[in-house]
Amino acid sequence: MPDMPDQLPPQHQDRQPGRQGPMAPRPRSEMADYRGSGKLLGRAAIVTGGDSGIGRAVAIGFAKEGADVAVVYLNEREDAEETRRHVEAAGRKCLLVEGDVGDEVFCRRVVDEVAQAFGHLDIVVNNASEQSPQEKLEDITAEQLERTFRTNIFSMFFLTKAALPHLRPGAAIVNTTSITAYKGNSRLLDYSATKGAIAAFTRSLSQNLAEREIRVNAVAPGPIWTPLIPSTFSEEQVEKFGTGQPLGRVGQPDEVAPAFIFLASDDASYMSGQVLHPNGGEVVNG
Repeated sequence: MPDMPDQLPPQHQDRQPGRQGPMAPRPRSEMADYRGSGKLLGRAAIVTGGDSGIGRAVAIGFAKEGADVAVVYLNEREDAEETRRHVEAAGRKCLLVEGDVGDEVFCRRVVDEVAQAFGHLDIVVNNASEQSPQEKLEDITAEQLERTFRTNIFSMFFLTKAALPHLRPGAAIVNTTSITAYKGNSRLLDYSATKGAIAAFTRSLSQNLAEREIRVNAVAPGPIWTPLIPSTFSEEQVEKFGTGQPLGRVGQPDEVAPAFIFLASDDASYMSGQVLHPNGGEVVNG
């Protein structure tokens, strides 16, 4: 695996969600060094936010392990098409579904399209999220608060609820929470609150679905180099991003995706209600 720079070049994108193409260096989402061994052979997965960053790495990693993948994205069509090329290059089917996961009607349509395209559904990865930093609580509008919660946590209720009739014993649900759920972030109050909610949702849902033999786990990444970062923070903040971690650098999507692959596979058959922490060495006792 190539070495990562300790410090990123300053950069910023003026639109959200961010795009992966303009980033320098490009995030390592293509799982180039990953060699699959059939851990997910014949399974079908949904990955929200699968167009770029961690979601792209998960989609490609799943494909390399033998799964067909539905990539759900908001409007980043060029990034989504790039993900599809990699999934299909791994010999698997890829369905692209464009829309807002904060809309329950859309989430039902996603599941219907996946069921029609693949004939079954075995894995749900609730990964899509957004963040909007604010210096003070008073600066968080009701509109921002609702939008952040709709994208980050309402969507998980909507999509999982729609998917459950298709999930059979042995199915897996993997949610993306964050290190901010455990240590907080002074400028990401609403985002951190949603990530804490996701951790609690994961633990509670795992108990709720235990009798159905459906496992529910989560991954709590630390600072990872994804399009969310330059589209959220200033050039100066991007330049310092991740440098405070014990390993001294930002993480890459291909360093996080294996945690999702593990939790989605039978290797994690005795794990449910758990959270894995690829965060650059920070101990959060979560």
